[in-house]
This record gives sequence, C-alpha cells and structure tokens, in this order.
Amino acid sequence: MDMATSSSSSDAKSFSGRTPARMPSINMEKGSSSKNKQRPQPQPQQRHQQSQTAAGLQFDMLAWYPKYQSCQRYFVDHAQHDFLVQAFAAFINILLPYQRQPPIYTCRGARSAKERLDEISSLKLGTTPREIADVSVSLIPYIRRLIMHGFFGNDWQQGVGPQRETERRNYLFSAKSGGWANVKRDYDMLPLETVPFLRPLTMPHDEELQQADKSWSEWLAMEDWMVGSRSPDHYPDNAE
Repeated sequence: MDMATSSSSSDAKSFSGRTPARMPSINMEKGSSSKNKQRPQPQPQQRHQQSQTAAGLQFDMLAWYPKYQSCQRYFVDHAQHDFLVQAFAAFINILLPYQRQPPIYTCRGARSAKERLDEISSLKLGTTPREIADVSVSLIPYIRRLIMHGFFGNDWQQGVGPQRETERRNYLFSAKSGGWANVKRDYDMLPLETVPFLRPLTMPHDEELQQADKSWSEWLAMEDWMVGSRSPDHYPDNAE
C-alpha cells in the first residue's frame, strides 16, 4: 500500500518527492581504519561485474548504518509519540512500537521509571546486562507500507532510502505476480494489521521502472535456471 505521499510531522518539509532508482552495491571499505593496508584493485572482470550490479553507484554500509540508527531513534523516541503520526498509523492500520506487546516507548526500552529500576535490580540479582540493553525496533514493517513523512527524521533519505527503494520495487513485483487479492495478502500483517486499501505506486519515474523491468527479467531467467554461464547476458546479441 503506497503511502509515500502522506505527511505527518514537521520533518515532512525535508521530503523531496524523489525515490532512488536502485539499491546500490555494498562498499565496506570506506570509513575503515587508516591502519589497514591499501587493498588491491579489482581485476577488469571484477570491475565489470561491479558496474553491472551497481550501475556505477556504491552503497557504503558503514556510512549508512549510523543514519539508519538515527532513523530508529527518531521513530521510537519522538515520531511514535506525535499525535499526527499516531492518527496516520491508525488510518493505515499499523501498530506503533508503544502499542505492541511488550510496549516500547524509547530506544532504551524502559516502559516506566519503576520498570527501569526493576531492570537494574534484576541485574544486581545476577541477570546479564544484555537484558537491559538498547531495544532495536525493525523499521521494515513501516517501510513496506511506504511510509516516509514524519516517521524517520531528517536522516530518512540516507537511513531508510535504500530499503524504501527496494520496497517500492517489491510492490511493483507483487502487483505483477498476482491480482489485487494476492497483493493484499502479501501486505496484510495478520491477525489485526490488515491493509485497509491498495493503490498504485505514486510518483514512479522512468529510471525506477526501467530498473524494475531489468530486475524482473533477471528473476524470470532465474526461474528457468538461466544464471551464471546460462545467463542471457552471456549470449551474443546476434545469436540465433
């Protein structure tokens, strides 16, 4: 269910209305320790494979993760307590972390001051520190509904943009794989958080659709085991 154009908080002004076209490949080297020796450059074949995958773009996971954590903190500590966010979540029928069991009000996971004291007391009685560690809330259920405005803060583009781009493509694939009922079944979160309505993807752009076409064709080839040396890319264009 495409909710990408909805707005619910003050950070909505930062939304540009544009969606990246594809999920770049992962680059783990940037931001690594300066003590590490320079890694050998990839061979031409490796560079070719990299460009085919990323179309010249790199996804720096080490730079992305702090932005994602920032989105988690904003969502749990601030956004879910905003009245407009709560109203919008109710409208699209999805529970916020504080509404789930057990409820999560902050990233620290404490439901109340008394409960926090109880957790500390439990620690003194021999439980492990891990039991009172920071709580991690998955943002994927909310990104799957293509929610953006007001939920994830100013770092949303870097923090959840890659997942949003992938979920937009998944939404296209789901629509192409089956009818309305199948799409709804894919996005319902049983037993209670069912999707109240579906609508076409909003604000698609040509590059996004072209990349989706390419990815869909690759998946169809996968279904016929046309991968590796069997991949259509390995055959000359003039092959008969």
